[in-house]
Amino acid sequence: MIFNDTPIPGAHVVELEPISDGRGFFARTWCADEFRRKGLNPAMAQCSVSFNASRGTVRGMHYQVKPHAEAKLVRCTMGKLFDVIVDVRPDSPAFKQWFSVELSAENRRMIYIPEGVAHGFQTLEDSTEVSYQIAEFYHPDLGRGIRWNDPSFQVPWPLDVRIISERDRNYPDFSYE
Repeated sequence: MIFNDTPIPGAHVVELEPISDGRGFFARTWCADEFRRKGLNPAMAQCSVSFNASRGTVRGMHYQVKPHAEAKLVRCTMGKLFDVIVDVRPDSPAFKQWFSVELSAENRRMIYIPEGVAHGFQTLEDSTEVSYQIAEFYHPDLGRGIRWNDPSFQVPWPLDVRIISERDRNYPDFSYE
């Protein structure tokens, strides 16, 4: 795996290193030892999948606070999406900065999202599926969110928002607890 730094400390765009032959290729998408050597959280408490039927769907921006903050490894397994992370760690030099990357089944990129960084995406194609490896169990009482169009961040979503949950649509303007 190739770990490409992002402007958000601790976040990486991860690319596969395929080994090809006449059958196709083989590539590792996860290795706890490799993540540990990079100083990334190697834990995996749960895996989840998000299927999104329609182009223009927005999910997020979600994060979980301490003592159960989550690190995530996110990959698009079908379709294409505009993936966004926002640094909400007040002690980070990138506090309130965002970063985006296109993830698709075709490019096979992944993004590693460290604890304290919010995550969301917009689907760029119908029938987009997203796979998550999550380092912490879900604790609903510690879940937080940032509204997709919060003026504190001004993320330029590529498409009109066609589908979004009531919860995600109604988060208040950002303020750190």
